[in-house]
Amino acid sequence: MASPVVASENTIIGNTVLYGATAGYLFAAGRAGERFAVRNSGAHVVIEGCGSNGCEYMTGGKAVILGQTGRNFAAGMSGGIAYVLDNDKDFASKCNMEMVALETLESADEIAQLKALIVEHKENTQSDVAEGLLADWDNAV
Repeated sequence: MASPVVASENTIIGNTVLYGATAGYLFAAGRAGERFAVRNSGAHVVIEGCGSNGCEYMTGGKAVILGQTGRNFAAGMSGGIAYVLDNDKDFASKCNMEMVALETLESADEIAQLKALIVEHKENTQSDVAEGLLADWDNAV
């Protein structure tokens, strides 16, 4: 039986998930609470939005955010990489730019790595968001 709840519009994992993560993968077809992936130093993760202070003090790993973020994203982030889907074109106003720069994807190798993570996310979660992105990948990147 299908649920009437749209996972990508709801917080399905709580605050401080992946605090200090050093390795591994996390795929969640929904939003994370506040302080998601704080001090992440090696985990690779895909979620569909997060609250305030996401990727704070991150030093390594990869975070793919396929939805809205809260304010102060990437505060103190000194390493790793975060890919944020910015459909509403407002991410720059939510990102703490003291230690990070915003760039568009241009490297074919980096685009392939991102796509592989989103494919894995789709396979593990049956995410409608990932399915939509992959169906129109050339326009989505």
